[in-house]
Amino acid sequence: MDDATKQKLMNDLTLSRGEMEKIAKNRVAEIAKEFTEGFKFLEDYPKSVTFFGSNQCKENDQYYESARTLSGRLVKELSFSVVSGGGPGIMEAADRGAMEAGGNSLGLLIRLPNEQPVNPYISKSISFYYFFARKVCLTFGAEVFIFYPGGFGTLDEFFEIITLIQTKKIGNVPLICVGSDYWNKLKTFMQEEMLKRGAIEAKHLDLFTITDSHDEIIDIIKKVPVKISVPFSGVDQKITA
Repeated sequence: MDDATKQKLMNDLTLSRGEMEKIAKNRVAEIAKEFTEGFKFLEDYPKSVTFFGSNQCKENDQYYESARTLSGRLVKELSFSVVSGGGPGIMEAADRGAMEAGGNSLGLLIRLPNEQPVNPYISKSISFYYFFARKVCLTFGAEVFIFYPGGFGTLDEFFEIITLIQTKKIGNVPLICVGSDYWNKLKTFMQEEMLKRGAIEAKHLDLFTITDSHDEIIDIIKKVPVKISVPFSGVDQKITA
């Protein structure tokens, strides 16, 4: 089923119950296929870091250069593969740094009605129709998450991942926020609104680290226990060594 047909069926409110059931079965099959292909794609890159951030960030921006430099260091010093959404901005910067350092730059693309811009620094890519399938694969198996300043999409991914860490659905994976002038304002909101209202606990503010120091980031990652991939029902599960 092509993307145009999927979108038409999703928008059609006059379908019968039988048609809806058929569509639901087809959609479940498509979702399962995307997960299977996404996990298979990542199997060859068991040691990875995922970069998140604004797709509007330009080459002359300080955060573009920071992501480009940090990505290169993670490839050279820690032998990481770099995973991103494959688009422009911070994603491009991270992929570019990885490619320039001779490493793997992996793009997990999303198919949109208006074609997604794809940066030219991707060594290998895979495309998704469903945002949530792509999001799962962006987080699957990562040894570390690096967040730069961004918009709604970046914050959506940040809060989803921190919720997974809070609820122990994700293990001891560093979540590092680069850009203290941006992230400290969000942390202040958490302290003055969420913490004071009892919506979170003080310890939850320690689930992420805000820093602009690449040396500190690398030191944090080095201290995390090494993870070993263990096959489980065709999908690599990671355990702490």
